[in-house]
Amino acid sequence: MAIDNAATKLVTGKVRLSYANIWEPRENDQGQLKYSCALLIPKTDKETLRKVKAIVDALKAEAVTKYKGKLPANFKLPLHDGDEEKPDDENYAGHYYLNAYANTQPGIAKPVGRGADGKTRFEEIEDTTEVYSGCYARVSVNFYLYDNKSKGIGVGLNNIVKVQDGEPLAGRASVNDDFADEEFDDGDEDDDFLS
Repeated sequence: MAIDNAATKLVTGKVRLSYANIWEPRENDQGQLKYSCALLIPKTDKETLRKVKAIVDALKAEAVTKYKGKLPANFKLPLHDGDEEKPDDENYAGHYYLNAYANTQPGIAKPVGRGADGKTRFEEIEDTTEVYSGCYARVSVNFYLYDNKSKGIGVGLNNIVKVQDGEPLAGRASVNDDFADEEFDDGDEDDDFLS
């Protein structure tokens, strides 16, 4: 019997966003336009990791039934160990990560207090510079079985709620980093080399 969406949905604890292609879709290896994001889960977040494991175990059991008693060779699992799989990337150290994808843009918001009913209220974020690779968020995802060229468990990206700024992971140096030690002639208006 198939597991329903409610059983495969998860809202993470605080994660760090990496490769956050959440404002414009990008073409994947199959030529499809997808929104995507890597979610860096601290290894200390035992509650989120426990929930991920429970969902993955349930989907693995479903896959075993579907494939008549055992998982196919090279069955892909969604949770990756950053220390093992990205040892040269310090941002992934001490984290597990999930790669999540969507055909439509995820909802992107921030909490703005509580309503009269006591529930958290949210404001949609439209400024594309406000949510970026490196910031922290809580993310709603759904896990699912896929069976195309490869087989495994995928992660669907639903909604993102930004909770904290962080050091951007853009891979681009700032102007200050590039030019802080350089000498510039602040000088003579007669020597304007730009004219």
